[in-house]
Amino acid sequence: MRPRIHRASSMASYPHVRFVTSANKLVQLPPDVGAEVAVAGRSNAGKSSAINAITQRKGLARTSKSPGATRLLNFFELEPNRRLVDLPGYGFAKVSGDMRAHWGTLLQGYFAKRGTLRGTIVVMDVRHPLTDHDQAMLELASGRGLPVHILLTKTDKLGRGAAGNALQAVRRELPRDGNVTVQLFSALAGDGVNEARSALEKLLDGMPIGGGRKKETPAGPADPAGVNEPGIGG
Repeated sequence: MRPRIHRASSMASYPHVRFVTSANKLVQLPPDVGAEVAVAGRSNAGKSSAINAITQRKGLARTSKSPGATRLLNFFELEPNRRLVDLPGYGFAKVSGDMRAHWGTLLQGYFAKRGTLRGTIVVMDVRHPLTDHDQAMLELASGRGLPVHILLTKTDKLGRGAAGNALQAVRRELPRDGNVTVQLFSALAGDGVNEARSALEKLLDGMPIGGGRKKETPAGPADPAGVNEPGIGG
């Protein structure tokens, strides 16, 4: 049984959140202790804005009008031994082939070997969800049986009815075991922020978000996806 890690209320705003380190190689990762949740997303899907909204810390994660600003694995400590990991944005066409291949290898090594990883939040633009890049990331993130929570961002760009229809369309495409959950989110309007923060806390605690039965998580896949897995590196 895993030792209980101190946690704040699910509605906490993480007043002591801080940047820890960036990693461009697996050997640069911080000690593999505690619990962490990775945040992934296609470039320009609003990943950095989502992180800043959830932590209530403007400027914590770098936001940029130029896609592909996040190029390293950035580790943020929410509380002692509880971390959020900002992964490089994928799907950015201007990134070189060598850089995409490097990111692919780095991400696959991280997902395969990181023992403290408890789950992944995948950020998608509600107007363009489940792209090939998103699907590849979902496969990688769920490869160990870890839960995935999807944020359909930028809902302020759509009417309520259109956003609701998009949510239902995505839900129909997801597995029915409850291991992949989804919600609407707008960093600009503040919609869904508390729900996303609650999901983050549940992931850190190893608790299921959906109604499905929680799976036992193996140490890592015997044969993680190769570097040619479409979309992961960029």
